[in-house]
Amino acid sequence: MYDEHDPWLARLRRLCDRLPESFEKVAHGRPTFRAGEKGKVFAYFGGGVKHPGGHLRHDAGLLFLPDPADRVALEDDPRTWVPAYLGPSGWLGLDLDAPDLDWDEVAELLDASYRLVASRTLLARLDGEAP
Repeated sequence: MYDEHDPWLARLRRLCDRLPESFEKVAHGRPTFRAGEKGKVFAYFGGGVKHPGGHLRHDAGLLFLPDPADRVALEDDPRTWVPAYLGPSGWLGLDLDAPDLDWDEVAELLDASYRLVASRTLLARLDGEAP
């Protein structure tokens, strides 16, 4: 369901590697990025949207949990979409192949998503408060 050498996946991996104790694990045929020992998912590579004709794949997509303060603005962004299955749990999708994509923004979205699932210990490390 994904290409191991996909350039968007490579960039996503580099951003996720900056987060304390993040790791990648394939689940349901797609790379997931997880935080810490409990392995809570904070990002998925690829996803899809249900629509009247069936299912529309977004192979170069990032699924993430948005910061609640940013959710409304993100929902109005044409690059984002509500993913099938995870959408009802608050997840959003972002097209990584959008021509105007800002990778600093992607890093911020990953940081916010990570913060919503990471333990206090990991958050302290992220913020430079713990060894």
